[in-house]
Amino acid sequence: MTTTPSAPAHTAGRAAVVMTAAVFGLTYSLSAALIAVDLAGMGLDETIIGANASMHAVGVLAMAFLLPKATSVLGMRRAVLTGLAVSALLLLLFPFMPVFWLWFPLRILLGAASEALFVLSETWVNALSTEATRARAMAVYTAVLSLGFALGPVILSLVGTDGATPYVTGAGLTAFAALFILSPNVHAPVVEKPAHANPARFMKLSPPAMAVTALNAAVETAGLTFLTLYAVNLGWEEPQATRLMSCIMAGAIVLQLPIGWLGDKMDRRRLLILLAAAASFGALIWPLALRNPLTTYGLLFVWGGVFVGIYTIMLAVVGSRFSGSELIGLYAAMGLVWGGGALLGPLLAGGAMQLTLHGLPFFVAAACGAFCLMVARSDKHL
Repeated sequence: MTTTPSAPAHTAGRAAVVMTAAVFGLTYSLSAALIAVDLAGMGLDETIIGANASMHAVGVLAMAFLLPKATSVLGMRRAVLTGLAVSALLLLLFPFMPVFWLWFPLRILLGAASEALFVLSETWVNALSTEATRARAMAVYTAVLSLGFALGPVILSLVGTDGATPYVTGAGLTAFAALFILSPNVHAPVVEKPAHANPARFMKLSPPAMAVTALNAAVETAGLTFLTLYAVNLGWEEPQATRLMSCIMAGAIVLQLPIGWLGDKMDRRRLLILLAAAASFGALIWPLALRNPLTTYGLLFVWGGVFVGIYTIMLAVVGSRFSGSELIGLYAAMGLVWGGGALLGPLLAGGAMQLTLHGLPFFVAAACGAFCLMVARSDKHL
């Protein structure tokens, strides 16, 4: 049982969780690029750098098993504060490690702490939401999360990648987010002891939620890997081609609020079908749109918002069906599936691009279309 917080408490709670989501996105994007640059500066090759990056996934995997029980023991507030404190401490430790192999356990721990912040912030937002406003609340969450991802590279461009300064900056922002969680106006939801802790069981609770996570991870990583190359192959200059992903990211941030509003006004299953169909069709017309910069920027802006909107609405669907430790376990299982999608996406997209010039948009269209068909044929409650 939980008490109903007052309106100021709701506002403070949402602000705290939104800041936590932004910090998750920021620390992930900042640390991924920064650690890779620093390891390369040590003279290490791409194999070692890639192996170190994969340690993040190991931390995510471990946390998927541990988080439901850990949260029930610590409570939501202390679990989030622990995640923020560990993230800040780890960021401070990286530049002072005397040998590179020590960065491997640090990366595992950072992945685990980041996953905890990701899962718990999603759960907390859902707990503060009513059914009438759930989609809009998740839209704000997703938009701020995307903004956090975008800010990581921006911060690196401002403070540079040399020395401890970027790590200290990231740690300071993480500690700043903890001040919001510590506010007396913030009331955390109570989490009961989970009956199960096996991620496989949570995966079976909502196959569409697992599918949308795999879709999001596969298309996102494929786009980050190949979109610039695809545009260059179509005749774009490299500096202009590198901006296309930023255009998609801008749409992902700006268009979540109107999509969330729709999610609170119409049947969410129907909206998921419409968004997935629109994303599939939109990808199919990339080859035509990319002939002209104006049509390219307009299409990719809208497409980015529509595609990320699929994930936003699914979060609202899941939040309306599950709560407490079940919701935490479900979100943690989605984190595992994300890893699988992130692994397969670039492989499948790369194979498609070897077969045809337009392999990337064809892969994206096929993935979105397959999800659309799955939702259309699934149970109405998803």
